[in-house]
Amino acid sequence: MSNIPDPNTVMPNEYGTTVFLKNIVRAENIIVGDYTYYDDSHDPMGWEKNNVLFNYPFFTERLVIGRYCSLAEGSTFIMGAANHRLSSVTTYPFNVMGRV
Repeated sequence: MSNIPDPNTVMPNEYGTTVFLKNIVRAENIIVGDYTYYDDSHDPMGWEKNNVLFNYPFFTERLVIGRYCSLAEGSTFIMGAANHRLSSVTTYPFNVMGRV
């Protein structure tokens, strides 16, 4: 009998602070491998909302996290949409605010 948790479970232990990310991520541009987990004593289920910043669906970038990775509470990923254009008259992100 093996003590290895099923990679398709959401919370692999009884503490309620650890989640297998692959099973909670909803964004199509975020890919997470089996057994990669995130531990957070406050809101482990909120990883995508709280820790992946500036992830806008109309940009074509992806976030790929491999298998067997462990992410600590507060680990943050800042997607490319956080950058401001430097080649125009203004750095204001009109395309993100509803104007092209």
